[in-house]
Amino acid sequence: MRVLLDTNIIIHREATKIINKEIGILFNWFDKLHYEKCIHPLSLSEIRKHNDEDVVKTIEAKVQNYNLLKTEAPEVKEIVNLRAKHDRNDNDKVDTSLLKEVFCKRVNYLITEDRALHFKADELGIAEVVFTIDDFLEKVTAENPSLTDYKTLSVRKEYFGKINIDDPFFDSFKEDYKGFEEWFNSKSDEIAYISQSDDGEILAFLYVKIEDKSEYYGDINTVFSPMHRLKIGTFKVISNGYKLGERFLKIVFDNALANKVDEIYVTVFDNREEHERLIGLLEDWGFEYYGVKSTASGKERVYVKKFKPIPDASNPKKTYPFIKKDRRYFIVPIYPEYHTELFPDSILKNESPQNYVENAPHRNAIQKVYISRSIYRDLMPGDVIIFYRTGGKYRGVISTIGIVESIITDINNENEFISLCRKRSVFSDKSLSEHWNYNKWSRPFIVNFLYLYSFPKRPNLDMLIKLGIIADIHSAPRGFEQIKKEQFETILEVSGSNESFIID
Repeated sequence: MRVLLDTNIIIHREATKIINKEIGILFNWFDKLHYEKCIHPLSLSEIRKHNDEDVVKTIEAKVQNYNLLKTEAPEVKEIVNLRAKHDRNDNDKVDTSLLKEVFCKRVNYLITEDRALHFKADELGIAEVVFTIDDFLEKVTAENPSLTDYKTLSVRKEYFGKINIDDPFFDSFKEDYKGFEEWFNSKSDEIAYISQSDDGEILAFLYVKIEDKSEYYGDINTVFSPMHRLKIGTFKVISNGYKLGERFLKIVFDNALANKVDEIYVTVFDNREEHERLIGLLEDWGFEYYGVKSTASGKERVYVKKFKPIPDASNPKKTYPFIKKDRRYFIVPIYPEYHTELFPDSILKNESPQNYVENAPHRNAIQKVYISRSIYRDLMPGDVIIFYRTGGKYRGVISTIGIVESIITDINNENEFISLCRKRSVFSDKSLSEHWNYNKWSRPFIVNFLYLYSFPKRPNLDMLIKLGIIADIHSAPRGFEQIKKEQFETILEVSGSNESFIID
């Protein structure tokens, strides 16, 4: 397999000082999988223009570690049209030239952190082979579970005072923020969320703070109006293919719901690629640029997410975790062997948490996949699905709420099916193949959904029958079974749910 690398990835890889640990993880996977690392001649020309002579000399000395493409792909019609529409300067032209190599299938993949390049790739119809670092790591992690380095990635709360501030994970904070160590030590009795590998290496860290209407915001341009807010005080995730970013964002949203805030905000420097990735992640989930905050360390960009939105059925991520009461509601079955694998937060009392640590992408992700052969297939974005863990009259329970993001019914072949499912699904490639080939007259379809909520109490099938939500024991759901809004409200009541995620 030949992988073409964007210019900045090569610069960060070969820099004398380690800037992005994720790139080291990425190159480690290249070695494991024996992938050929390619560099475009135009990238090499860009590197030679770099303002740091040491970087140029270092990369010139190490260019033999890459396969420098000897020729360029032809200027086919689609590329000519793309250039006419988007290319305004030399950087744009180089970006399109990189995409051209993938489009003409001279390389298998392109890896880039440039969101504009991903936008162009989508327009060319090659988005499935143009990856960010995190997406590529997620892909190879899901495809090669036996080669993964991380065995345990559980998220836990921890006192600041018990966290090792000398871990290299915190080096970027020390460089960016004056007095970071003093601030960190002053929080010794406060709680942060942390994720570590089995050898104690810190991979993710989150600190959130609830602010009331008396909080000072005079250093933000334009000044915030008084409001009950949650501030994401410190947030960093090392991209390693395990969707820890989504896992930690879910914690942010859960805290915001529990504290009934009106708004969430975060301040971010934009001087590192890791910050640009964080900004991209936040924007995907509904954060918008607000303004600038002036600090002793410099100017930070401020991003805000309104936390009392009108839910957007067409793009549920933007207004996650809210749903509107006037949506359609469906109950759908999920077998016990897949249930807690897909929903670790919905673990039952008789299951061991040790068997469901967050060491697989689908466990950490908010975005998940459900595979179905249901006769009913006319789901729409924004529909609400309630997952019923099968098990009979007393052990079968409803446990989890999801929001439909998209439906894929037009799937051409087995390889496409596996590719579409792999990153978000609980199934191995072998199991996905078996699902596809189980009945050639009834191929499965895919429901992409967002995990929203785990019921505090789990009504079983017997109770659902008594409540009139399911007719009888023979009517337990076998596919997507629609229920009435009033029945959904009954489920919320008997499950002891916090209904703050529902907008009337």
